[in-house]
Amino acid sequence: MMLGFLLARAGIDVAVLEKHEDFLRDFRGDTVHPSTLEVIHELGLLDAFLKRPHQEIRQLGGHIGGEEVIVSDFTHLPTRCRFVAFMPQWEFLDFLAEHGHRYPTFQVRMRTEVTGLIEDNGHVVGVRATTPEGPLDIRAELSVGADGRHSVVRNQAGLIVEDLGAPIDVLWMRLSRSPHDPEQTLGYLTGGQALVMLQRGDYWQCGLVIAKGAYTEVRRTGIEALRERIAMIVPFMRDRVGELRQWDDVRLLTVLVDRLRQWYRPGLLCIGDAAHAMSPVGGVGINLAIQDAVAAANILAEPLRRGAPSIDDLDAVQRRRGLPTRLTQRVQLLVQNRVLTRAVRETPRQLPLILRLLRRWPVLRRVPARMIGIGFRPEHVKTPDAWTSGDGEMG
Repeated sequence: MMLGFLLARAGIDVAVLEKHEDFLRDFRGDTVHPSTLEVIHELGLLDAFLKRPHQEIRQLGGHIGGEEVIVSDFTHLPTRCRFVAFMPQWEFLDFLAEHGHRYPTFQVRMRTEVTGLIEDNGHVVGVRATTPEGPLDIRAELSVGADGRHSVVRNQAGLIVEDLGAPIDVLWMRLSRSPHDPEQTLGYLTGGQALVMLQRGDYWQCGLVIAKGAYTEVRRTGIEALRERIAMIVPFMRDRVGELRQWDDVRLLTVLVDRLRQWYRPGLLCIGDAAHAMSPVGGVGINLAIQDAVAAANILAEPLRRGAPSIDDLDAVQRRRGLPTRLTQRVQLLVQNRVLTRAVRETPRQLPLILRLLRRWPVLRRVPARMIGIGFRPEHVKTPDAWTSGDGEMG
C-alpha cells in the first residue's frame, strides 16, 4: 500500500490488489515506529495520521522475575515523533488508501486474490487473480510481491528462501483492561513464562510465548490450563482470564525468520515479509516493510516512467535494503535465542548483565531505542509529488 501510494504520487499508474473485502484482521502487527512516522511527516500527512485512534509509547520495558526494567527510551531520538504509535493496522491501511485515492493513477482492488504470474520468455509481465466476477489478468511493467511471509508471489516465482530458524511461537489473545491496570506494560518474564501485553485502550492484546511446535501440547492440556498459566504470569489479570472461553479466542502466530536469497526476477520484485519474514521481537516487521517501500519507490520511480525497470534497478533495491534486513534479523535472533528461549524454560536467578547495565545507566537505553525506533539505514522520501509539481495531469 505504501509503495503504491508513493508511486502513484509520483505519477505512475498503480493497482494494489487485496484478497479480502476489508482490512479488518485482528492480531496483526500494530506498531508504527518513529522511522515510519518520519516518512509520514515527510509526506505532509502526520497531523492527519495522528488523528486516527492510537496510543503513544515513549519507553519500552517489562517485568523480569518481579523486577521492572526499562529497555528503550525514545524521547531522545532525532526524529519528529519520539514515540512508538500503536495503531490498528486496518487504520493505517485505510489511511494510506484514503490519501492514495487523491491521485488518479492509484487504485485498490479489493477481493482480488493473486493466484499466479503471467510470464513471457522468462519475464514476469503481470499476475493472474480471482475476483467475485471471475478470473482476472493484470499486466504490468513491474509486479511487486508484498503478500507476506506465506507469499504466493514468491512461491510462484520460484525464489529461494533461506530459513534462519525460530525457536518460539506466540499465542495472541484479547483480554479486557481495567481502569486500575498499569498504563502500559510491554512484557512479563517469570516462572519460565513470557507474556507480552500491549495496551489497546479498553483491552490488552496479549502474546504468550511458547516453544516452537508446542501449540498441540498446549491445546491438549485445555483452555483452563492456559487461563491459569496467564494468571500465574500476571496475577492482576486473574479476574479476566475467564474471557478466554474457547480456543477460537486464541490465535497462533507461527514465528518465521527467513529471507530470500534474491528478491527479484525480470519484471518482479518482493518486499516486506515476502522478501524477509521478521521475528515479532521489537515489532519492527511493519517498519522494515515501509522502509523497503520507500527505498523501492526512490529507486524505481524514474525507471518506471521510462518503461520496465532493468534487473540492475531491481538489484539496487535489494542492495539498498539487504544489509539493514540482515543486521535486524541478526539482532532478533540474538534476543530470541539468548533471552526468550531461556525465558520459556526458566526464570534467571538475576537480571542478565545487559539489563542490569540499562537499569544502572539510563543513557544506555537510547541505543536499543535507536535500533528499534529508527533501525539500520533509515529511508527518506525522495520521490516528487507529480500532481503538485506540474509533472502530472489531474484527470
